[in-house]
Amino acid sequence: MWLRILVTAFIIGAIVIGVRRIMKDWSERFRDLDKQTRERDLKERQRPDVIELKRSDDGVFRPDKDKQD
Repeated sequence: MWLRILVTAFIIGAIVIGVRRIMKDWSERFRDLDKQTRERDLKERQRPDVIELKRSDDGVFRPDKDKQD
């Protein structure tokens, strides 16, 4: 009887620890991807051929007047 409870508790504990580890690994991976994407976007924003659009009063996106040469 006690052996069965002990084995069941061990199996459930192993499953819980495994799921927590998988979730931690995936969340770190997604965090790294988000960081890389943000860095790439910030670099692209500095390029001269990229036009930044702002929403005007009528709701249409137009180039920013302040940054036009």
